[in-house]
Amino acid sequence: MKLNRTILSAAATIAAGFAPVSAFANDHAAIDPVAAVEVQADRTARVAQQLWEFAELGYLETRSTGLMQAELAGEGFRIENGVADIPTAFVAEWGEGGPIIAILAEMDALPGINQSAAPVRDPVAGKHAGHACGHNLFGAGSLTAAIAVKRWLEASGTPGRVRLYGTPAEEGGSGKVYMTRAGLFDDVDIAIHWHGDDENSAAARTSLANRSAKFRFTGISAHAAGAPERGRSALDGVEAMNMMANMMHEHMPQDARMHYVITSGGNAPNVVPDFAEVFYYVRHPDPAGVEEIWQRLENAARGAATGTGTEVDWEVIHGNNPLLVNETLAKVMHEKLLAVGGVEYSPEERAWATQIQESLGDAAKPLGSAAEIGDYAKSLGYGSTDVGDVSYATPTVGVRTATWVPGTSAHSWQAVAASGHSIGHKGTQVAAKAMTLMAVELFTNPELREAARAEFDAARGEDYEYRSLLGDREPPLDYRR
Repeated sequence: MKLNRTILSAAATIAAGFAPVSAFANDHAAIDPVAAVEVQADRTARVAQQLWEFAELGYLETRSTGLMQAELAGEGFRIENGVADIPTAFVAEWGEGGPIIAILAEMDALPGINQSAAPVRDPVAGKHAGHACGHNLFGAGSLTAAIAVKRWLEASGTPGRVRLYGTPAEEGGSGKVYMTRAGLFDDVDIAIHWHGDDENSAAARTSLANRSAKFRFTGISAHAAGAPERGRSALDGVEAMNMMANMMHEHMPQDARMHYVITSGGNAPNVVPDFAEVFYYVRHPDPAGVEEIWQRLENAARGAATGTGTEVDWEVIHGNNPLLVNETLAKVMHEKLLAVGGVEYSPEERAWATQIQESLGDAAKPLGSAAEIGDYAKSLGYGSTDVGDVSYATPTVGVRTATWVPGTSAHSWQAVAASGHSIGHKGTQVAAKAMTLMAVELFTNPELREAARAEFDAARGEDYEYRSLLGDREPPLDYRR
């Protein structure tokens, strides 16, 4: 993949509210990969906090992507932005020759949830999104790791290229799927990713394949009391579909998941609504399982429209393949995480975390578990991620660190609070160190790269052809508007 250097103007840098740091005074840190992360602690926290405050939704992350690109430009990375027909997606590269190691960076927030950094429920007035999945930390930690690797490559004279992929809209937008589909990972040797969590683990955890769509029903409006016989309620269509879908749950495989929200259901009870919309997700460990359930869901939509005298159509919004784990890489990442260690709380952080725990009830875990590293194992995870599609393009390895108070669930106000707190920043540093050590190992260990590729090729099979679960649609750049 050929990259064109994007020149970021000083005005754009100032507008983003930061100045890139290009000086690197500590020669020892330039050679020691862990020290190269530690020396950036202030930058990591600053970038993470700025992304947290932006809290930009999928495909709308203009300030977030500008922040990360400016930091990387200040470090001498070559940057190509607007890749895969996504304005906020970018690829930043440093180095020449050698293997190509990719580090993924996310940046999008979740709609409908927000919270200050307080340890009690404290919504921020006027703010309609929040980093309840910690993608602000994901972006900042990956940025730090990429810069640390660049500095190590430069100081050691090791041939190779480190790439930071700015990947928008993971939450329901499948940004990485479009980037994979565009061939942006075709020449990558290994890809590295991470995610926030309430524990530290490099276990080989798979994910569920999934697909989503917005089902839109159209009816006929009328006065709900004066002329109900003239109306055909689009909301009736949605409710009839939901009833049938809920009945399907009894007859779905154990590991499958299906959930929905009604995104539009009318505006006044005395008006028969002529438009209603419901947003569905379907998940299964196997893409074929998603396809089978999906056909049943589409039939339910058709039946609901027929039965209510309405019309229905639908738009597939996103679709992710399951994560193809690579145990050759995961076991090495586990070793790197053990070498780094977990998250140690200060007395002030422990007091803050104790208050968070009071809201977690029986889900709370011992605070000391944030300092522990989970055992290595292979397991099925019930979430979904567009990293799955990357993992079918190139061998991929990930790590999760304790950025949230033990017992915290993702997509919760507690996760938003910790993602904007020093506890989240500390977990981010752990992830950055583990990823940096992993990258250094990959640059210097060709046997590991070869073994990972052999496992990858065997897992995909000789006749494998990439197929996305979202078809040939263009990126849904307006899905969060």
